[in-house]
Amino acid sequence: MEHELYKLTILLVDDNKELLQMIHNILIQAGFQNIVTASSCQEARQVFSRQCPDAAVLDIMLPDGDGFSLLQELRSVKDIPVLFLSAKDQDADRLQGLGLGADDYITKPFLPKELVLRLTAVLRRTYRSPEPQQADSDVGKLGDTTIHWGSGTVSTSHGQQTLTAKEFALLKKLWENRGNIVTIDSLCQAVWHDDAYGYENTLMVHIRRLREKIEPDPSHPRYLLTVRGLGYKLVRKESP
Repeated sequence: MEHELYKLTILLVDDNKELLQMIHNILIQAGFQNIVTASSCQEARQVFSRQCPDAAVLDIMLPDGDGFSLLQELRSVKDIPVLFLSAKDQDADRLQGLGLGADDYITKPFLPKELVLRLTAVLRRTYRSPEPQQADSDVGKLGDTTIHWGSGTVSTSHGQQTLTAKEFALLKKLWENRGNIVTIDSLCQAVWHDDAYGYENTLMVHIRRLREKIEPDPSHPRYLLTVRGLGYKLVRKESP
């Protein structure tokens, strides 16, 4: 239920206290009920330990560290969705953040409605209520790889791994169209609800991370194939 998302605890981290208060007010006005804030990495660690938030919105440049390192610290304790909100809009910073597993990256200045919509989208993907499914449709098979749709995990001979929200969205879109080419635009729409402009390199990062979880040899993929100039294809049946 949508109203349940607004009960989740959101951690905001930014060293600009006026901006921090503004973001806090934006989210409260949008309906979010539990917002906690911090203006440094140290304070964020303390708040995180006390409040155990369900999601975080992080600035990159902080007085005693950076959001990239903070993301990794927080994720080592609890695997929560993270959204970067930063004045750093270089492609390298965006790719680094997304490559570390961030769920979204918004540059300042931003529109209040954009922040609310993108945060809500991330929360909806992460904390979606499981849909009733038939037993045989709850599992997908790619050779020796088993996809557990209900739990968002994949199992191989090396063990079980959890898919991030974006990896899940990518794999679901490819699975629904397995055997056919899925264009880059279609994949970006499925994950970011936007066209491919500005997301091509980010998509490649997520495809690579997804292959690391589902492929026996990610450098020589057998299931998730690149169709140069068009997009990607998930094989329906592995070639002998």
